Amino acid sequence: MSASTGRERLARFLAHAGVASRRHAEALIRSGRVQVNGETVTTPATRIDPERDRITVDGRPIQAPKHHLYLMLHKPAGYVSTVSDPQGRPTVLDLLPKQLRHLRLYPVGRLDLETTGLLLLTNDGEFALQMTHPRFSPEKRYRVLVRGHPSPNTLEQLRQGVMIKEDDGHLYRTAPVGVRQLRRTATGTWLELCLHEGRKRQIRRMLASVGHPVLELQRVAIGPLTLGDLAPGAWRPLTEAEIAALRSPRSQTASPSTAPPSAKPKKGRT
Repeated sequence: MSASTGRERLARFLAHAGVASRRHAEALIRSGRVQVNGETVTTPATRIDPERDRITVDGRPIQAPKHHLYLMLHKPAGYVSTVSDPQGRPTVLDLLPKQLRHLRLYPVGRLDLETTGLLLLTNDGEFALQMTHPRFSPEKRYRVLVRGHPSPNTLEQLRQGVMIKEDDGHLYRTAPVGVRQLRRTATGTWLELCLHEGRKRQIRRMLASVGHPVLELQRVAIGPLTLGDLAPGAWRPLTEAEIAALRSPRSQTASPSTAPPSAKPKKGRT
């Protein structure tokens, strides 16, 4: 829900305003550091009206961004996909210039620490929600180097869905995915996987479950948007046409596209 359409959960508002991740925002609220119209609120699910209510964290006013930005970043390995990290690891925001880091940008979804490739960043909460909602999120395409040489039967298992164990110990059957073999090396195989789901470490867990652990993993496309030749650590703004294409229902199927010549990549800090 956007600020203009009514009330939204306080924790989500803080996350979309770039204050902290959703989980950290919930912790801030429970610890009594968040006030709504001068009164301390300790329930993350409290609903507020961003246009009328005055929200503060430790006395500092928080406002939803008035100007929305949409960036694509080539995430290198070794960076976490969050606004801040309690372990002190570098975050994807460290790859942006200081003037952008102050505009409450945050990652849309996540790539784990060692996964590289296409990551979107924005300060538009409604856009982020659409891109991550299970029903509306666009298809994501990955290139994966796995150990060994999966058989045709193994590839078919992946296409139909396999059982993986999640962090809480529960077993989960993955939804069907698109899988094709790209090429073989002496000790491994490059695969392309296309999926809508985005469960934690899903691709790594899927391939480990069929006996072919991941050696390298890169996201190369989100819907019609492709990584192209954007260098690791570099970023660029999305064009209006690309934003519209991502919002379109047709973006649920990935298709090749390239950046227009006017969208010149900018180097991030590494």
